[in-house]
Amino acid sequence: MSFQIERIVLRQIRMPLVHFFETSFSRTYARDIVLVEVVSDGLSGWGEVTAGENPFYNEEWTASIWPLLVNCAAPRVLHHPLASATEIFGRTAHIRGHFMARGGLEAAVWDLEARRAGIPLARHIGGGARTEIACGVSIGIHDSVEQLLNTIETEVNAGYQRIKIKIKPGWDIAVIREVRRVFPNIRLMADANSAYTLADAGRLKQLDEFNLMMIEQPLEHDDIIDHATLQKQLATPLCLDECIRTARHAEQAIAMHACGIINIKLGRVGGFREARRIHDIAQSNGIPVWCGGMLESGIGRAHNIALSTLPNFVLPGDVSASKRYWTRDIIVPPVEVSSQGTIAVPTAPGFGYHIDFDYLKSVTVREETLS
Repeated sequence: MSFQIERIVLRQIRMPLVHFFETSFSRTYARDIVLVEVVSDGLSGWGEVTAGENPFYNEEWTASIWPLLVNCAAPRVLHHPLASATEIFGRTAHIRGHFMARGGLEAAVWDLEARRAGIPLARHIGGGARTEIACGVSIGIHDSVEQLLNTIETEVNAGYQRIKIKIKPGWDIAVIREVRRVFPNIRLMADANSAYTLADAGRLKQLDEFNLMMIEQPLEHDDIIDHATLQKQLATPLCLDECIRTARHAEQAIAMHACGIINIKLGRVGGFREARRIHDIAQSNGIPVWCGGMLESGIGRAHNIALSTLPNFVLPGDVSASKRYWTRDIIVPPVEVSSQGTIAVPTAPGFGYHIDFDYLKSVTVREETLS
């Protein structure tokens, strides 16, 4: 049965991180996040725009989201008959790029549709066979190796099944060597966030000795060709992240043998419709996938849990407990990880958690209703 979006509410929230998070390009102390609420027939669906505060991961950032949604995306969705949430991607396809803004809106409509049907979001997107998902953690660059080792010990003791550490030139070979000395048996991967060039192939080759699960996006954020050249020189699988924005990109990367693994981030690819297509292409080619994180609030984290129930998400993703990032989350109950490093997949309709409206209001710094 078709439905219409009667109202879209945009909220910008500001939440301080428990601990700063540093990548090869920036250090983050607090998150400014845009949330999207879509309303139809008295029901609300919720989405999260996963862009950062600055255009460093890709071209999007918090301040760019609002005008894009208000002026370009929302008018193509409001009051138009919709047969399915799958239509949202096409309705906003005239917008070049800006997948995170579009994906936050699209995810909200998927959540709304699942609530209308009275089923969990995981099942609605075609997953849901798993009752729990395996979890890893992403650990940023620290001020010292000793601090990093202490953080890893904390996360290993908490049960997380995989450790990812951020690297950059000068914080790579010696650091990982020390991590491997102290933790010889953990599942370990390195994420470079495009900090290297093909000229660094010899340096990256040194990482082969550390039995890493993968090296994530070592080269340019928009490159596939040089990654194919680099992969031929390494025994360690490359994982592509930033450069895989569409199913077509996934097809090209796989055809060129540019990677052995793909990270699927819901926002980066524009929502569930394209994420499922990338998942299916990777699965049909024997390429495992996992769900990456963008320091999401509980809403984005809940969407990632649903995404991770699709069958080819066979590697632990960056979907961790709320308390790793927030003193208090905007959902209740907060996302919790078991001592075995797993998260139970919620069974309630939609993304499966309740909004903590009192706390949401307290952290909201901007709000606008589009109708």
